[in-house]
Amino acid sequence: MNVSVVKYTGEDTGRKVSLSKDVYGIEPNDHAIYLDVKQYLANQRQGTHKSKERAEISGSTRKIKKQKGTGTARAGSIKSPIFRGGGTVFGPQPRNYAFKLNKKLKQLARKSALSYKAKEKSIAIIEDFTLEAPRTKEYRKMLETLSLNDKKTLLVLGDANKNVVLSGRNIRNTKIVAAEALNTYDVLNADTLILSESSVEQIENLFNKKS
Repeated sequence: MNVSVVKYTGEDTGRKVSLSKDVYGIEPNDHAIYLDVKQYLANQRQGTHKSKERAEISGSTRKIKKQKGTGTARAGSIKSPIFRGGGTVFGPQPRNYAFKLNKKLKQLARKSALSYKAKEKSIAIIEDFTLEAPRTKEYRKMLETLSLNDKKTLLVLGDANKNVVLSGRNIRNTKIVAAEALNTYDVLNADTLILSESSVEQIENLFNKKS
């Protein structure tokens, strides 16, 4: 698959980049994608949820009424879960939601996501560029020239560029990552994948690496 390279100003460079079939042309594996996205979302969870159980509630330990003769059920503590303000039964406790996936499966998931984008023709390639200072206006102008200002975009850079990242981070539906940080969730979550010219080779090297 050949894709034309354009400048960030929207001008055509006259060059084309060939996307590897081993990365952008495989038969997508939906289950691998599901597992990788599930792991990504699980890793975002803090897991700090907590409710107090009966033993952790502050309150008197005095028996609240006599055992017999009241005509109602016996009750020994105001901390009982059946009373308002009592402890919670089987409530949430702090936990770690993370789980492991092997590297080959994650590589397959990411290549599957990229292959979906290639089939949808939702990949654009721009010439490597840099900004002298963080300028949101410049980044927004780039999206407008590429007719992507109303779409959710993911820009993948060959190397992290602080000024470019700062320029785009306040723009809604825009995300910028380095090639080494590319993940399945971000690829699928974007309407259009924008690859810098230098990131193409890096992505192919990363996802074809034998481990």
